[in-house]
Amino acid sequence: MSYKALYRTYRPSSFEEVVGQQHIVTTLKNAVKQNKIAHAYLFCGPRGTGKTTIAKLLAKAVNCEDQQNAPCNQCRSCLAIQQGNHPDIVEIDAASNNGVDEVRELIEKVKYAPLEGRYKVYIIDEVHMMSSGAFNALLKTLEEPPSHVIFILATTEPQKVLPTIISRCQRYDFSKVGQNEIITRVRCVLEQEHIECEDEALRLVAQLADGGMRDALSIMDQCIAYAQNHITAAHVNEIYGITTVSEKIEMLQWIFQHQAQSLLEKIRVLNEKGVDIKRLTSDLIEILKECVIFIYTQDVTLLNKINETEANAIINGKSSRDLLALIDILMETLEKYRTASSAASYFEVAVLKMMAELDQSQRTAAVIPPVYSQPAAAPSIPASPQASAGKPQPEVQSESTLMPEEVDLTEDTLPLEMMSPLPAPPEETGRVIQEKPVEVHPEFEIQPLDYEFVMQLLAGANKEMRMKDENQWKLIDQKCRDRDLNCARIANLLRNGRIVACGENYILICVSYQALANQINDPAMKSQINRFCYENLEIRKQLFAITQEQFKIETNDFLARSRSGTLPEPAHVAPVEICEEAGNAEKTEPEQGVVEKLYDLFGTENVEIIEEE
Repeated sequence: MSYKALYRTYRPSSFEEVVGQQHIVTTLKNAVKQNKIAHAYLFCGPRGTGKTTIAKLLAKAVNCEDQQNAPCNQCRSCLAIQQGNHPDIVEIDAASNNGVDEVRELIEKVKYAPLEGRYKVYIIDEVHMMSSGAFNALLKTLEEPPSHVIFILATTEPQKVLPTIISRCQRYDFSKVGQNEIITRVRCVLEQEHIECEDEALRLVAQLADGGMRDALSIMDQCIAYAQNHITAAHVNEIYGITTVSEKIEMLQWIFQHQAQSLLEKIRVLNEKGVDIKRLTSDLIEILKECVIFIYTQDVTLLNKINETEANAIINGKSSRDLLALIDILMETLEKYRTASSAASYFEVAVLKMMAELDQSQRTAAVIPPVYSQPAAAPSIPASPQASAGKPQPEVQSESTLMPEEVDLTEDTLPLEMMSPLPAPPEETGRVIQEKPVEVHPEFEIQPLDYEFVMQLLAGANKEMRMKDENQWKLIDQKCRDRDLNCARIANLLRNGRIVACGENYILICVSYQALANQINDPAMKSQINRFCYENLEIRKQLFAITQEQFKIETNDFLARSRSGTLPEPAHVAPVEICEEAGNAEKTEPEQGVVEKLYDLFGTENVEIIEEE
């Protein structure tokens, strides 16, 4: 007798042997016991999850002679169905029988009574392959078939099935089988076959199966043919061109430690062995994703690719922001593989980018001062000529009356990655930090805004002001194609900025990169930006810009300092003064031209100019 594949040999013969899909199994068993059997079923879900198997079990159950223990696998009907020669169980492959003529022939046979069993059961596999004409020919029969007929339609793509067909069936959605369930079932099969297998090899097989029980047994069949009676993880890796979890963790550690030479040599060796670089990239994404999830939840049950020890080894002080940045690089690379002539070269560039990203993150962390250190000195304000002459200064409104509860930077509105608690302030210094309010003068140097000054801007922020200014900010898009080129230039400069905080006399916006923030903060641009905001947006406030990265760090710090009660005093920002000289000059010239024309028309003797007081 020819060899029979494992997935056929160990196909479940009763509902109790089905792996996973317990919600479907329970429903069908109860329906059979209560004799509430539908005339049509639609089984849909990923491949290898048991759709055809459960369809045959249902056909067994409805025709079993022992209805209390159906299917009993002992009566003549059950044995005939198990052997595949029951005359009342008809399996049709819709991929090859998808025409109108085949469906009409089926409909002609439906009206005949079953030969041996209680029901005639038609199992139509891959039903989404049927043509529209075939579907329409089946509609009437599917809606009102004879009482002795049951239709079971199976498909992996239910979205391709006509809605009129779906509405006439009881729909059951099959889910992927869990990795632990696959491992348990495969281990049971190997014990019956008297074959030894390493736990790591079983885990690799379950990962390769991707939720398909049939795929897992097919993979194991191939491994048995290669390694005979003792299967190791190395055998699975050699057959399917994949790397072990330990190798992937080692590569990540090399990235964290900037060991480029060892990493590139490893990639070269893997490429020569024929390892699937795309699969390796996807696996690294999954591992890093599980590490981020573990950082947030500390729930071991959510780890599938790695265990708790491996997750802690990868994290080892890394922040979720760093790991998410690496995931972004890998996902971008995975998308580029479609057009790549050499996936290995793209992967090498990706790991180098990951090293550079970690370098940038470390430099950013080094530039940002410690949360509880003495704040950097604020830009000094040169004394104005009016002040030196003894004239009164314009009154500056203070936001010091705002309570922390009124600030719009709350934990509910911040991204999850900004909510990790920061370490408590060192107690051994014994130094009391005095934080002074900062006054801002427009003529500061072009550089990133001081860390502590931005913190003071956030401390003085008000949600109602931000909502009001955001409504006006939307008008910028209308000005990007203004006929006035200078107006359009400034609008395009500001259009990608997002308002993150507003005070009485200032707006803090967030932009994509530091060069753009510096350009907005440039003293030479201040007067033009202030005039643009005043004339086009009806906003008379001073504008400050920071990058998205700095905003994330600042808000994370803001929450921690808000909890500990160490927020600084709100910043004092002087009101914006809009220079009207240019506008007056423009108006003077037309007025003088009008007077001269009046003199030309009526003469100087007949024209009297009266100025309004």
